[in-house]
Amino acid sequence: MSWLGDTRISVAAEKILDAAAELFVRDGVAAVGMNEIARAAGCSRATLYRYFENREALHIAYVHRAAGVITRQVTEHVAGIDDPTELLTEAMVTALRLVRADPTLSAWFRPGEYFGGSLGLHSEVINTMVASFIKRAATDSDTHTKAKWYVRVIVSLLAYPEDSPEDERTLLTAFVAPAISADVSSRPAAPAQSDGSTTKRAH
Repeated sequence: MSWLGDTRISVAAEKILDAAAELFVRDGVAAVGMNEIARAAGCSRATLYRYFENREALHIAYVHRAAGVITRQVTEHVAGIDDPTELLTEAMVTALRLVRADPTLSAWFRPGEYFGGSLGLHSEVINTMVASFIKRAATDSDTHTKAKWYVRVIVSLLAYPEDSPEDERTLLTAFVAPAISADVSSRPAAPAQSDGSTTKRAH
């Protein structure tokens, strides 16, 4: 079953993902297999595989469900902000805070875990969610590329936090948010590179 474009998750699938969440918090994402999830959800392996064809599919569904919730919460939180840099900074700070405050999400970014970062960086669904949000702040049309950069920054800070949220806000305000909101298409082209030929100096 493909979860990439299907936003209608059945009650049974939700129960499975909820059971998986408890295991991820307790044991870590990498340590939890399909057998453990089926047992915790109170279903057979056959039923589990009816909804999720493999472990990766379950992880993808889990991350996409969480990303949808976080995106909605962030969007509501910054609804009244008009300044592009302030909007993007506040959105990133809020996303970091929400993920870290939720054990079922922060478990994906514990030391030694790699699933959260990998899925986040390579998910077109998450990039599309973020790109839709970035359209509010970006002044050019390259929102897809900027969304990928936005996600990469958040994943990096989740995996390797700064010393304090204040330090993260300072970095995001000074360097990341302005770059995302800027119109890169209006920047002058880089100087043409030399073809490698040089004039020899006379001796």
